Amino acid sequence: MTLPDMLIPTYMQMLTALSAWLDKAAAQRPDGTADALLAGRLAPDMFPLATQVRFACVQALEGIARLADAPLPDTVAALLDEGRSAGERPGTIAEAQARIAETLAAVERAAATMPAVDPARAIAHALPQGMIFDFDAERYVRDWALPQLYFHVVTAYAILRAQGIALGKGDYVAHMFAYLRPGTMPGR
Repeated sequence: MTLPDMLIPTYMQMLTALSAWLDKAAAQRPDGTADALLAGRLAPDMFPLATQVRFACVQALEGIARLADAPLPDTVAALLDEGRSAGERPGTIAEAQARIAETLAAVERAAATMPAVDPARAIAHALPQGMIFDFDAERYVRDWALPQLYFHVVTAYAILRAQGIALGKGDYVAHMFAYLRPGTMPGR
């Protein structure tokens, strides 16, 4: 299995799940209060749901760019700005869905053109605070790219649950139902 083979399907699955959760939130709040969920947080010092959505998109775009040894797309800067200011301007569910859709489209385009990646290729990852991590491509995928995506997606899931949105494990792993052996679903 190649490193892009690990990242791209995971990005597609988890961003698609995140989009479905936002759809469920909108459906469960038909009174127009779904947009207010984007300001929800798990703790006062954590970023809100709106930021988690944007940062999940950033992780996908950034992971692909770093593996391809390409510059980060301009969209990353916009998503980071939106995410950092989401406490004051969380936006709407429709805007969050648009960002996810744009990211999914970019991931699909990248999947078609992703070059082979040497697992030993050096990847330097600089953070805004000045910290720099030196990885090889394999460790970057395993220890940074995937955990960072999952952190933001799981945090988004937890915020939605904490705000009363009815989601369950099946929503988190909806992509797994494609592999379910016929006749083995309990209660059906």
